[in-house]
Amino acid sequence: MPLAVGTVAPAFTTTDTNGNTVSLSDFVGKTVVLYFYPKDDTPGCTKQACSFRDAQEQYINKDIIVLGVSADDEASHQAFTQKYNLNFPLLADTDKSIIAAYDVDGGGYAKRVSYVIDPSGKIIHADDSVNTATHADDILAALGL
Repeated sequence: MPLAVGTVAPAFTTTDTNGNTVSLSDFVGKTVVLYFYPKDDTPGCTKQACSFRDAQEQYINKDIIVLGVSADDEASHQAFTQKYNLNFPLLADTDKSIIAAYDVDGGGYAKRVSYVIDPSGKIIHADDSVNTATHADDILAALGL
């Protein structure tokens, strides 16, 4: 089961696709979609990432940050990002500490779960039954956007 709506989102610090340090606290005051996925460059994960890529303008217009998280390292994220022209950061969780904190451990990989975190840091939406092809639009619909 994903973390409950109303829960304060667990803090984290890690690196992104380009090796930049990223913390959840960097986004205080913004809405964040934190989506977990099993593996870079696999069919379902590619569909899901491309759905966010294709909807990125809508997210930017609503001042919503999209962050993808998997246990893959920066090099894998870079290759995945370049291959599919992804336009949002992927976070490396090689020690699986973020995966554990968000209760999405699938036994060595992240389960496909997404959280929407409000500007104050609380989880306002959790989705563990993801349609990879329409996920970005489904999140916007769930938020009434």
